Amino acid sequence: MDFMTDQDVQRYQEDGYVVLDGLLTSQECDELRQRMAEIVERMDVPEHCRTTFSTYHDEQLKTQMQGNADYFITSGDRIRFFFEKGVFDDKGEFIVPKQRSLNKVGHALHAYEPLYEKVTHSPKVQGIAKKLGLVSPVILQSMFIFKQPGIGGEVTPHQDATFLYTEPLGRVMGVWIALEDATINNGCLWFIPGSHNSGITRRMVRTPKGTFPLTDFIGREQTYDDEKFVAAPVKKGGVILIHGQVVHRSAENTSEESRHVYTFHIMEAQQTRWSPDNWLQPTEDLPFPPLYT
Repeated sequence: MDFMTDQDVQRYQEDGYVVLDGLLTSQECDELRQRMAEIVERMDVPEHCRTTFSTYHDEQLKTQMQGNADYFITSGDRIRFFFEKGVFDDKGEFIVPKQRSLNKVGHALHAYEPLYEKVTHSPKVQGIAKKLGLVSPVILQSMFIFKQPGIGGEVTPHQDATFLYTEPLGRVMGVWIALEDATINNGCLWFIPGSHNSGITRRMVRTPKGTFPLTDFIGREQTYDDEKFVAAPVKKGGVILIHGQVVHRSAENTSEESRHVYTFHIMEAQQTRWSPDNWLQPTEDLPFPPLYT
């Protein structure tokens, strides 16, 4: 029996997203979270991440911002650490527990961490891709998102295709796996159903070599009616499939519970052009690996 039903496919096509229960067991979720705790415990924090902006003069601030930008734009084939605001003091020391300091870890867990690789290429995930008719899907990137209790920041309305642009559009899908219950209280996702049919209004692109910042937005930022958003809570082990053009957001996590997620993006590579202007690019070390194994 297929993990994804024909009705699920129809909901995904109509709404631009669908929630499916039971992709992972509770134990599998706990194993991924435990492995991430081990990675965080051993992490080496780059100096530019530890610097507090307010302590620097203009030239030093520019150097720090350049360091952060380089760290991000070269993270596609690495495992790197991205922090919440205000977690370091003026001397670069943690003012919150290390495990509570991170916004996310990315963007190549699927390539270098066996537990995450196993989930990414699992029979259920491959079955989802086949059910949706994907012929040559590849993995673009992966992230562990923490949504820390009390400080997990808001993610404003956006479309993934703004950052992961293809020609034609409609070739990218997010796979968003809840490793804990994602609720309205701890910052679950909200969607505008059907918004994937309206194209995109802006893109984040690489700027010419030798210029700063390293990325910029072209096009216009859209405003959205809050009343159009629908909450998408999901139980631990469940997954949300996210069309690359559907508008979605999440609120701050003001609760005392974290909202850990493992998420990755798939692209149908057949007859698809990956934009060379995207921040994320395949490298010699890590071409985009095929999903089907």
